[in-house]
Amino acid sequence: MEFARFFILLCFVTTTVCIKASSSPPGLPSLREGSSLAVLDKQNEAFLVSPNGTFSAAFREVGINAFCFSIWFTNSADKTIVWMANRNTPVSGKKSRMTLHKNGNMVLTDAFGSIVWSTNTFSASAVEARVLDTGNLVLFDQAKKMVIWESFDFPTDTLLPLQPLVKNTTLVSMRSKGTSLNGIYNLKFDDNNVLNLIYNGPQISSIYWPRQPGGDVFDLGRTPYNSSRVAILDEFGRFLSSDLMEFRASDYGFGPKRRLTLDYDGILRLYSLDESTGLWDISWLPGRIDSCLVDGLCGEYGICSYKNVKPACICPFGFERNDLSDWSKGCRPSFNLSHDSNMSTFMRLHHTDYYGYDLETIRFEAPFEQCRNSCLTDSRCRGFGYSFDGKGMCFPKSQLVNGYQMPDSQSVIYIKVPKKIVSSPTGTVNATAEGLSCSGAEVFLANNDAKGEKRDKNGYVKYLVAFVGSFGVIEVICLGLWWWFIYRKRVNEEVINMGYIAVAMGFKRFTYKELKRATKNFKEEVGKGGFGSVYKGTLEDGRVVAVKRLEGILQGNSEFWAEVSVIGNINHRNLVKLWGFCAEDEHKLLVYDYVENSSLDKFLFSASPPTLGLEQRYKIAVGTAKGLSYLHEECLEWVLHCDVKPQNILLDDQLEPKVADFGMSKLFKDVTHDVGFSRVRGTRGYLAPEWMMNMKIDAKADVYSYGIVLLELVSGKCVSDFLSAVAQDNEFNHLVQWMTKKIQQEGLKEVIDPRIPDNELDMMKVERLVNVALSCVQDDRHSRPAMSKVVELLLETDE
Repeated sequence: MEFARFFILLCFVTTTVCIKASSSPPGLPSLREGSSLAVLDKQNEAFLVSPNGTFSAAFREVGINAFCFSIWFTNSADKTIVWMANRNTPVSGKKSRMTLHKNGNMVLTDAFGSIVWSTNTFSASAVEARVLDTGNLVLFDQAKKMVIWESFDFPTDTLLPLQPLVKNTTLVSMRSKGTSLNGIYNLKFDDNNVLNLIYNGPQISSIYWPRQPGGDVFDLGRTPYNSSRVAILDEFGRFLSSDLMEFRASDYGFGPKRRLTLDYDGILRLYSLDESTGLWDISWLPGRIDSCLVDGLCGEYGICSYKNVKPACICPFGFERNDLSDWSKGCRPSFNLSHDSNMSTFMRLHHTDYYGYDLETIRFEAPFEQCRNSCLTDSRCRGFGYSFDGKGMCFPKSQLVNGYQMPDSQSVIYIKVPKKIVSSPTGTVNATAEGLSCSGAEVFLANNDAKGEKRDKNGYVKYLVAFVGSFGVIEVICLGLWWWFIYRKRVNEEVINMGYIAVAMGFKRFTYKELKRATKNFKEEVGKGGFGSVYKGTLEDGRVVAVKRLEGILQGNSEFWAEVSVIGNINHRNLVKLWGFCAEDEHKLLVYDYVENSSLDKFLFSASPPTLGLEQRYKIAVGTAKGLSYLHEECLEWVLHCDVKPQNILLDDQLEPKVADFGMSKLFKDVTHDVGFSRVRGTRGYLAPEWMMNMKIDAKADVYSYGIVLLELVSGKCVSDFLSAVAQDNEFNHLVQWMTKKIQQEGLKEVIDPRIPDNELDMMKVERLVNVALSCVQDDRHSRPAMSKVVELLLETDE
């Protein structure tokens, strides 16, 4: 009897242990010091697992003999990866391993023992690596009972519930389906505190969501005034951002496992896991965005189309794909493009547009022939868009990217091609659509190549006759529209002259009389520069403004209006706000917000300048960098300043810097297609060396000028004091050479402006300013950091 009871008890205990063992997730609960995980380790427990089994972490194959250390959803059908350590540098399967060293540093080494990735951590006490139930891989200091490193701080393309997205973190899409490498789309906060989706291409960049032509973030219910820059997805499926962006999953509530992923097609999607099938359902998509409205999706010349119901990338007739595996690389012509207007004509694509990158020759109410001829004779123009909706809008294009085709669009695109190329009657392509389809489980681009249809000779003759006839009809219609617009313009001329026709984004068009009255006949001049004089004025509503009277503008009123529209759409706390403009024949004026404390040079170089402390100078350095970073990287259309100097950095009543005179190069016809600028713009001493070397000018020229301003902020010395009357080959570097030599021989403290009080000196900040400045003024522009990196460097210890 006793034996029977013992046997039953033994069976119960054994069964309980087996049940418990079978219900416990396999794998290691943690990785301890001195332990490692190898790529091809065949042991059943050669991976980390979270306590509840939701997440696993180990090496995952991302290609042929290519592996990345990853975290994934254990129970999803495709083992969906949510984080990678060595995303851009996969390792081979032989001898590569992840090791937690006894000094607290977790290191990934390849087959040769070279370090591919590490946490760069150190701890004198015991450390272990764990995967938490949230999907966060952490290094835990056991003695201090604290996390010293976490994967949540370094996201890849996915945000998990309770994982914050902050100002220094970015979601980066995959390059393509099945490719782990960084792609071309980002989700991050810009310098204006707004969460954006950004196309970050190899040559150009743009924000494509939120995109509100003619409006601002306030129209979308967002705000730029909260500088905390934090966003988070909670466990109930609610996403909330400090800029007031908010949404909820369609299956809102506690329970489903979710992930917010920036997919390789540039669309941000919230997914919920159906645990019965292991597949993902889309539970949220951003509003005001469409697959074909994602910038850069189909690359140069490529067009996103709904011809086959589903969104698809296509090439125009006569063009072919650059890369059969990657649509973002776009299309290339199968013929040689000619810059000779006599050898070129246009291929017409109906219901099509290429968003952005309009030349300064943009026109409103333009006859079709004028628009066509303008592009035909301009070597920079690759094609033009024309709207046949009665407005006669002409958009010559310097780049043909962000192409899309919508059935209800009235826009027609004309692509410049050689005359020997005969376009198809409807803009037919030479490859079938590459479908973009979405399912609950995945988003993919189908890759099916096809050849263009062959047309017989008679078909082409019929087309040519129809084409010529339809073109004549269109010309008659355009002439009628043009006549109607001229008549309407005369009727409305009195209203326009009153100055109350607003530009699309909402700032005012002033009359010359109105601004003459506001400035008391341009009585009080408060500044003068290479683009004209600036006068203080007071508008009828009592607002104090600065009126810049431009000199040397050769553009007509409509061209000037179009360029000002671009500048007026730029809004950042560290850029001077443009309130309006005047365009009446030879009178071209801009109306800016009036900034109280004049410009930085008055504080640094005047005979008896006001004292600026180190903290104030540092604040000016950071704010100026933020403003330039916004111009270079965050604007819908990139803007180079070309004249960064203290005279163009204004200070408000709180000594907050505001960069002025940006966008001026757009108003002067000195831009060339190849070099960037046909003549030198800027101020001697602040000019980057490439200006004098006839090299292409890009954002790194502004970085150089900014570096000189930083050296002036630290030293209190003006760069012009170091320039001789006779130009020399190294004239640009005299202040740089003085600073470098002085620091080497006498120490950093000897270059600091003696007017800075000793009790305010923070040598770490001074050293940081000087190091950043010297990196900005490198002769090789490729060695200079981007302005966004400058902001990061200046703020790296200010968290």
